[in-house]
Amino acid sequence: MSDPLVYRRQRQAMVETQLLSRGIRAREVLAAFQSVPRHEFVVPGDEPVAYQDRALPIGWGQTISQPFMVAYMLEMLAVEPDHRVLEVGAGSGYQAALLGQIAAEVYSIEIVQELALRAQATVSRLGYTRVHIVQGDGSLGYPAQAPYDRIVVAAGAPAIPEPLVSQLVEGGLLVIPLGDRGLQTCMVGVKREGELTVERGIGCVFVPLVGEKGWRATC
Repeated sequence: MSDPLVYRRQRQAMVETQLLSRGIRAREVLAAFQSVPRHEFVVPGDEPVAYQDRALPIGWGQTISQPFMVAYMLEMLAVEPDHRVLEVGAGSGYQAALLGQIAAEVYSIEIVQELALRAQATVSRLGYTRVHIVQGDGSLGYPAQAPYDRIVVAAGAPAIPEPLVSQLVEGGLLVIPLGDRGLQTCMVGVKREGELTVERGIGCVFVPLVGEKGWRATC
């Protein structure tokens, strides 16, 4: 993997000015952001702006999320080294790669086939062997590898999809943006006795979670 000094310095600046300065403290999350080369996950031509504090388009109406928002959600997720994690909405594969630096195994599902193939090619090329990206309807989860210790949804949902709750272990955590298509609130839920107890986090804006248990596609 080519990782020029200029990008390593930009990653360090990203961690210091975008994450630490805004309250992110989980050491494993900060270390992952320091390690994973975000410039490898943006579309060609966007490398010079890869470490800016904003979402960037990656095609098919999808984005690679703002670094702070990703870090905030991963800190809420509280992943441990022995955990199996499901990510819904692989997109570019960047968040899955970050998770792959923390968790034992990561499965990431992406509804857009072209993005799923590209993301898997990227994580494979960069050597993230604990990350597996598949194409499918993420609102239904990924039962083939369930159950999961942690589930994170990288798309805005109108409600918490029941299949995700059923695929979460007892005591497991689910982080998901809930709201309408234009504005959501980041929520974290813990599964106790088969039910999810949910707490509110900060406001956020994600692309819609499209699927059987999410929003209908607009085209």
